[in-house]
Amino acid sequence: MPRNYKKEYDKFHKSDEAKKKRATLNKIRRDNGIYGKGGKDVSHMADGSFIMEDPSKNRGNKTRTVGDRNARGVKINKRKK
Repeated sequence: MPRNYKKEYDKFHKSDEAKKKRATLNKIRRDNGIYGKGGKDVSHMADGSFIMEDPSKNRGNKTRTVGDRNARGVKINKRKK
């Protein structure tokens, strides 16, 4: 069965919560002067903080993103202080 991108967008990425999350991450990248220039991603941590992280580490992360945790029932790894 092929992936249904429209259904996925409507279900997850179109919500007001997802839009606010993207806007927050984009603002942090703009403030750091790296928006639109590639480089590291801004990544959410379980405690609500943000870190700069390599895209290869951030994308496909199965422990910190809400969608992955909900889908897999994985326990949250909290950031060490």
